[in-house]
Amino acid sequence: MEQQDIQQLQHEVQAASAPLQLIKAEMGRIISGQELLVERLLLALISDGHVLLEGVPGLAKTLAVKTLAQTLNGTFSRLQFTPDLLPADVMGTRIYNAATGEFSTKTGPVFANIVLADEINRAPAKVQSALLEAMQEKQVTIGGERFPLPAPFLVLATQNPIEQEGTYPLPEAQLDRFMFKLKVDYPSRTEERSVIERMAHPEVEKSISAVAVASLDDIARARALVDRIYIDEKIIEYILDIVISTRPGKRDSLSSRQTNTDFSMIDGLISFGASPRASIALALAGRGMALLQGRSYVLPQDIKAIAPDVLRHRIVLSYEAEAENIDADAVIARLLAELRTP
Repeated sequence: MEQQDIQQLQHEVQAASAPLQLIKAEMGRIISGQELLVERLLLALISDGHVLLEGVPGLAKTLAVKTLAQTLNGTFSRLQFTPDLLPADVMGTRIYNAATGEFSTKTGPVFANIVLADEINRAPAKVQSALLEAMQEKQVTIGGERFPLPAPFLVLATQNPIEQEGTYPLPEAQLDRFMFKLKVDYPSRTEERSVIERMAHPEVEKSISAVAVASLDDIARARALVDRIYIDEKIIEYILDIVISTRPGKRDSLSSRQTNTDFSMIDGLISFGASPRASIALALAGRGMALLQGRSYVLPQDIKAIAPDVLRHRIVLSYEAEAENIDADAVIARLLAELRTP
């Protein structure tokens, strides 16, 4: 790439990142103490991914999703997943009109720019699987007819990690469709004080609303630009090393392992490693991270920072890991420590 082309790309990246910073600032005005959540939501939006949010109730997960839609002036739909929910309640159905003798299609709430699937693990697998086509193909099939979903289309699903009664584990195929799995943690004491001062008023929840500071066209331009962000060959090799290192018995092709690295202790903690979709997600999210920060190139630190969010739901831990109370984040941290950063 010539110097003039690099300068032009950098100028376009900075122009495209400006609306994203406005969205981030406006969301920060409404939500306190969830900077990482806000950043990852934006990152998924411009990288054409979906997000699974895991956290206890009351951590502003729903508010963050709703606020994001408001800042874009896009359409927002909230789906409350329950055990008696049917796929037609999500996707839509065919309705027979007795007067005309014809069928018409009534589209479901999935037809929105940003869809909040609240407590997704409360619905049975057949309802969860109904989202697979929408998330992967950006379309829905109703009565044999295909209907394209609006662009951009982003699914943000939440699940409660502490309440297991009446829940259904998400199928592995469903989990793999999410670019990120985010663990939403408690705010700090200072941040929670800010939440009290801002939200502890009788009428505040009725009146709270974000201002539209960007448009869906801004997101479309950012998405188109993500594909042009430069990613060096060494970083692609680093991505491959990270993903392959999660696969027991498949590490012969690693190129960046540390000297005298011993993966035998880690092997006993992983039953199944990440799929190639994880490699794609890391590359896309790395490019999105660069654009979000106003850069036209990907840094190794971008990949390292987002690796836990991309991998934690794609690694199946062994019984040994569960018995020792070792979670996916601890395993990923070990793997990253054993690989050289380019």
